[in-house]
Amino acid sequence: MSHVLILGTGGTIAGTASDPGRSWAYRAAQLSVEQLVDAVPELAACALATRQVAQIDSKDMGWVTWQALGQAIEGAMADEATSAIVITHGTDTLEETACLLHALHDGRKPIVLTAAMRPATAPDADGPANLVQAVQLAQAAAQRGEGGVAVALAGQAWSARDVRKAHSHAIDAFDGGGAAPLQGHDPWPQPEARGWHGLRHAQPPRVEVVTSHADADGWLVDAALAHAQASGSKLDGLIVACTGHGTMHEKLEAALQRARDAGVLVWRSSRVARGGVQPRDGDAWPAAGAWTPAQARVRLLLELLSARR
Repeated sequence: MSHVLILGTGGTIAGTASDPGRSWAYRAAQLSVEQLVDAVPELAACALATRQVAQIDSKDMGWVTWQALGQAIEGAMADEATSAIVITHGTDTLEETACLLHALHDGRKPIVLTAAMRPATAPDADGPANLVQAVQLAQAAAQRGEGGVAVALAGQAWSARDVRKAHSHAIDAFDGGGAAPLQGHDPWPQPEARGWHGLRHAQPPRVEVVTSHADADGWLVDAALAHAQASGSKLDGLIVACTGHGTMHEKLEAALQRARDAGVLVWRSSRVARGGVQPRDGDAWPAAGAWTPAQARVRLLLELLSARR
């Protein structure tokens, strides 16, 4: 019998607090993915398998965990008994992992990420309902031959391409940045199928994010360049969280030009919640489209990895 494989990475969904009345004072990544599944009666009759890939607070997400997750997904794609994958994740960096998976996955089987805004011990814990929603969404997608990447949270489903965290503490914390949620049997956006080989690099390119703001004089950019030179390391890329539709302080722009002259690839995104930075004729700096700064960093990282091949 085929099953849904649930991969655990930690996060608030696996978090606990010693005082349920102060559920904000919790520690993430305390419960195993097996414990999470066992605590949900609605999943008892489902054909499921679990695997703990990592056990971290997602604020600490990074390359090593993405490598382990990619290896687990590759294995599941080759396993005929696995019909779909659900990933339990933290909310802080979920949009980055979702963006990465959308770029790499080949669409053979559905992948659904889920998370929680409250720890498992909270009176209003949202993790169990989100996990049920994710499993049901994955099962339904597998039955109709859907093979993209989606995110299931708070009764809504989002494309991994569009999803982002839009509220710092509300239960319904995610949206699509202006894109509508997935409805019923709507087809999911096709993943890009770049392949998992990029994750096999021991170290990713170094891509950092800087923000344009009042008095942004480029000090951080110059400091990063100086540190790279002094340490013998390499700064490969910069994402600028710009004001408005891709504008930046003139002094920051001058520093970015120095970075570009030193071989650093610079992309513009926006610190504004909606719209991003769309490419226009005559742009002096590449635009990251609708991606958030965090997502744009993932995209630039992937572009730099492609250039290494």
